[in-house]
Amino acid sequence: MNLPNAENLIEKLKDKINEMIDDKTVLIGVQSGGELILERILPGLKNAVVTGSIDTSFYRDDFSSRGLKIKNKPSKINTEINGKHIILIDDVFSTGRTVRAAMNEIFDYGRPKKITLAVLINRNEQELPIVPQICIEKISLRKDQHLELILDENKKFTFQLKESHV
Repeated sequence: MNLPNAENLIEKLKDKINEMIDDKTVLIGVQSGGELILERILPGLKNAVVTGSIDTSFYRDDFSSRGLKIKNKPSKINTEINGKHIILIDDVFSTGRTVRAAMNEIFDYGRPKKITLAVLINRNEQELPIVPQICIEKISLRKDQHLELILDENKKFTFQLKESHV
């Protein structure tokens, strides 16, 4: 399977996000892929913007079956989000469970005016009534396949297809 060019998708996502930014915008990257994307696009945004990152591990409804990730980092939202437009950035949208968890945590910080979900890829496996408003590419994979965004030794993003043996 030919995987999409991650660098091209990130550039397109940056352009779409640029169209939406104003002084009431907060960009939040979902750890770890969304956080990496946010770090990459930040220098190319037309306006300075407040940013944060979110770790959804403790908010997931499948926490007991998934467990904790080895590299957990605390969420960082060091700004007022009441009345703000949150653009939530992630790499791959699958079932909607990570996004639901992220929104639950965001609402612990306050009540944003709006949340826009921006992703590189939608896997078309939605299990909840949540969809990305910005999606650069849609692909279908088998249930045992996982698409991972990787930052290589040359600081270039690529996608890696992994198979799980569940």
